[in-house]
Amino acid sequence: MNRQPIAEVAETLLECFESNTTFQTDRMMTVPAASYIDPAQWRAERELIFKRLPLMLALSCELPKPGDYKAMEVVGLPILITRDKAGTVHAFLNVCAHRWAPLAPQGRGNCPNFRFVCPFHGWTYGADGKLLAVADRAKFGDVDKSTRGLRELPCEERHGMIFVCLTPGSALDLDSYYGALLQEFQQFGLRDWYFIGSRVLEAPNWKLICTNFFESYHFATQHPKTVSLRWVSNLCHYESFGPNMRIGFAEHAIAQLRDVPRAQWGQQEGRAFTFMRYFFPNVVCSLYLSEISLIAQFFPGSTPDRTRVVTLYVREKSPKDAAERAEVDSHLQSVIEVGEATLRDEDFATGIATQKGLESGAHEGMLYGRNERGPQYFHEWVNWYLQDNPRLPKPVL
Repeated sequence: MNRQPIAEVAETLLECFESNTTFQTDRMMTVPAASYIDPAQWRAERELIFKRLPLMLALSCELPKPGDYKAMEVVGLPILITRDKAGTVHAFLNVCAHRWAPLAPQGRGNCPNFRFVCPFHGWTYGADGKLLAVADRAKFGDVDKSTRGLRELPCEERHGMIFVCLTPGSALDLDSYYGALLQEFQQFGLRDWYFIGSRVLEAPNWKLICTNFFESYHFATQHPKTVSLRWVSNLCHYESFGPNMRIGFAEHAIAQLRDVPRAQWGQQEGRAFTFMRYFFPNVVCSLYLSEISLIAQFFPGSTPDRTRVVTLYVREKSPKDAAERAEVDSHLQSVIEVGEATLRDEDFATGIATQKGLESGAHEGMLYGRNERGPQYFHEWVNWYLQDNPRLPKPVL
């Protein structure tokens, strides 16, 4: 793992801006079209990556109070995340132990009595997953409630994020997996941020969309009236934390960094440069302390060419009153109009067309240049996990 102080990254980005250079590796990389369209690889990715690795499935501020819950589907599995009376989070398969019906509909809510009642036959569970009651038990039969709780999943809350592994009984070692990238979030106080809302977008293959967030080579041509107005095209800086990355993007305002005392360069994030923090395999975070921030989650869909993208919107401070809340909601609408239009009409629209191009077999494979080290590194880790052999050498940035 390699992590530079933020001020050093700022200096590197500024030097690249002034010399019209960027982070480059020593070779190009070709990714076969099958990586994006082959059903066998898609199934392997779900099993060997999404069901084995930690996934950041929720923000703490989505479930701020005891009794809060979030129900969702992840790679075909129904998941229920709860916060119990003591404030501890849990994750379960959202499946009743009687006749396997879901306990909670997809979405967020609160159970003030800390009870989840199955809508099929009325079996009742606590927020800790324990079976509390069997409806009309005298007629149903004797049930050992201690053996009929919800199927729990490894779950841990850390620095304002809730991580889950989809395989029951698996170890969840967040420090080893995320390293210093996770510790970096301690400074943000994300646990106490204000959750504004979320949206769902449909996209093509998850790898096709994910890699768009790892390079700025496409900014000038793909986003001439949106992203490229703020960020410099084809200028990135990469750092790795295992398969995870911190990607630096230079803003046009970085040209003014020379006017700021060198000791303050580390505090210029969001003013002169921006970081995209990536949690492999499926989460990217763009945090802005003075603006609405975006966290995007990518979930492979029912076929290789489909992905569900969930965008979570948060703000560092809660609105003080109704007037400020209305102002935040209005700001969010403008963010959605611009931000989601950029994703949907530019990134995703091109991705959908690219998906069809990949299915056509027109070329040997997808080519990533020396300036696209982030997407290269991402694919190297995907391939490493698909080999399912931990003794093989791990990719190095």
